[in-house]
Amino acid sequence: MATCSECGKSYADERKAIGYDTCLSCGDDRANLVKHTVAPMHKSNYLVITNLTELKGLNNKGGRYG
Repeated sequence: MATCSECGKSYADERKAIGYDTCLSCGDDRANLVKHTVAPMHKSNYLVITNLTELKGLNNKGGRYG
């Protein structure tokens, strides 16, 4: 059994073999810290947004934002 780098508990070796250094519970907590959204662009593709100010600035017809 592998040892979690966050809490010190043991977790499955299969999880370690695919590259994770945390147990499932700590990995879920770490994943919930990352926030992102996908915005469709007009007559184009989709764009992954990780910064809120980028999302606010996408619509150039919407006027100023603060």
